[in-house]
Amino acid sequence: MSHTLGFIGLGVMGGSMCANLTRKSSKPVHVFDMSADAVAKAVEAGAIAEASIDALAQRADIVFLSLPSIVQVEAVCASLRDARGKVRTIVDMSTSDVARTRALAASLAADGIDYVDAPVARTAEAAIKGTLLIMTGASAQAYASLEPLLACMGSDLLHCGGVGAGQTVKILNNMMVFMTVNALAEILTIGRRAGLDGKTLFDMLSKGSADSFALRNHGMKSLVPDTYPEKIFPMAYAIKDAALALTLAKEAGFEPHIAQHTYDIMCEARDAGFAQNYHPAMVRVVDGRIAADKQADKQADKHVDTRASHPHA
Repeated sequence: MSHTLGFIGLGVMGGSMCANLTRKSSKPVHVFDMSADAVAKAVEAGAIAEASIDALAQRADIVFLSLPSIVQVEAVCASLRDARGKVRTIVDMSTSDVARTRALAASLAADGIDYVDAPVARTAEAAIKGTLLIMTGASAQAYASLEPLLACMGSDLLHCGGVGAGQTVKILNNMMVFMTVNALAEILTIGRRAGLDGKTLFDMLSKGSADSFALRNHGMKSLVPDTYPEKIFPMAYAIKDAALALTLAKEAGFEPHIAQHTYDIMCEARDAGFAQNYHPAMVRVVDGRIAADKQADKQADKHVDTRASHPHA
């Protein structure tokens, strides 16, 4: 395949994915991102920097996207189409709305551009190692042609069906993780209040039928030490993906209870100031700390108001 590649969106996941694509594909990879630092890192890995989306469109015939949401994907696709360059295939590796993905694919097809959804799962470390799970929605022919390139970034590749099928699987995968983290937060809270050490509890659970990736990753690495750093799949991103899952349910005429409850908990955590923190921070809602903080703030405000109304007290 004598293709020239493009990559737009060099964030926590996209930057590492692009680096693997550049090193392993043996093809020219032209890159663009709003972050100069991100572009510089891509160039260090062997990519070719472009000053704009329009410039990239003149040089790449297959363009990969790794962007925050369908809003940015639609905008970038419009720019690629308007550039009337070499682009013939766009591969969206973001997590995007299913209905809008299919509508975008139909619109681009009218201009002779093939659109494929190939969202990824697993951690930032997996992105670095090239061991992501990639779920693809595309025709059989399009998938076959892209498979060698996707293999540069992922160790497990799934052809889920036609356009939009990859996004459907990815959205449900993420929703399952969020619900599992919610369940782990409840179990941890019950265990601690019953006098158990959280680390010991989760270590024991990992030896039996309660074991899961979420328990070993989200649970042991984040919930137990109670650490929720920024720039690791933040609450705001999780809420976006959960909303996509709820939209799928609504379109199917189904009212999910666990998914809706988990979404509401994450929204409460976001509103309490954890929008940019790793999403297992939802435990602070589950175990009551956020409610306690709110009550403390109300008491403090009441005390201030009382002193203000009685300045000589």
